[in-house]
Amino acid sequence: MIGRPLGTTGLELSTFSFGAAGIGNLYREVSREDAMATLETAWEAGIRYFDTAPHYGHGLSERRLGDFLRDKPKGSYVLSSKVGRLLKPVAEEDIPDHGFVRPLPFAQVHDYTYDGIRRSYQDSLARLGLNGIDILYIHDLEATTLGADYDRHFADFVESGARALEELKASGAIKAIGLGVNEVPACLNLLARVPLDVILLAGRYTLLDRSAEAELLARCEETGTRLVIGGVFNSGILATGARPGATFNYVEASADVMEKVQAMEVVAQSAGTTLAAAALHFPLRNPLVVSVLIGTAKPSSLLRNVELFDQTIAETAWAQFEEHAIGTEG
Repeated sequence: MIGRPLGTTGLELSTFSFGAAGIGNLYREVSREDAMATLETAWEAGIRYFDTAPHYGHGLSERRLGDFLRDKPKGSYVLSSKVGRLLKPVAEEDIPDHGFVRPLPFAQVHDYTYDGIRRSYQDSLARLGLNGIDILYIHDLEATTLGADYDRHFADFVESGARALEELKASGAIKAIGLGVNEVPACLNLLARVPLDVILLAGRYTLLDRSAEAELLARCEETGTRLVIGGVFNSGILATGARPGATFNYVEASADVMEKVQAMEVVAQSAGTTLAAAALHFPLRNPLVVSVLIGTAKPSSLLRNVELFDQTIAETAWAQFEEHAIGTEG
């Protein structure tokens, strides 16, 4: 799979990458055997960039991904995890529900301070069973996740947490500092205060949702920040099409969104392709984007996406898709 350089970090990311939330039992339980089979399928398909987080399965995803990567040649893959949450052991009946089925018996505590980030990094290495992580993302430092606590956590990170990441990078322990969020304002807010090598942005630079275009892309160009794009199907509707019950941003799609997607389906059909294939390809048309991140825990789903990724989309189709996108103004 073709690789793209991650700015000046020295890292090269496969253009198609693996998001490991699914193997942390997101929404459904996944056996260890199925998790390993999915990871092996990803490796055989040429994927060499893998992303995980303490949040995913309360550490389960990191454990499984580390087990898979442990025997791979050093330097043959790029690994990212995240900071901002610490895991604390709790009784089985006190395990909080964050959308993961039968997660490990931990509660999550947000901590973006210097000490919290240093501890998160060390804890992730222990769960992974590895001695290095290439990219650390500040996870969910955004108002939609943190609510009324956002300003406090933002101040913690800017005033002390950022220094922890800068020290880790300066020492060579990590090679890149990133931000992993779902909203554009959080990106702009942090970029105004802290230099970032990369932003993992979910759902805001897609075939349908162009929220990142108005300000963020230009700001990334100015700062030399690169993008990894997740959520390219906007939680489902760009994979399933405008079917009854289709979801957009994890809720049932509105009539307006359904109408836009129906129009996009017509464009795709006229271009001899599918909506899902166009959705996978769209972000990579921008040179700021180094990789498209796909999360799955099924080998069949992964292979289906790889096959879509191998398709060629007619150049004339892109302008027609844009006519029906959200957030293209400005």
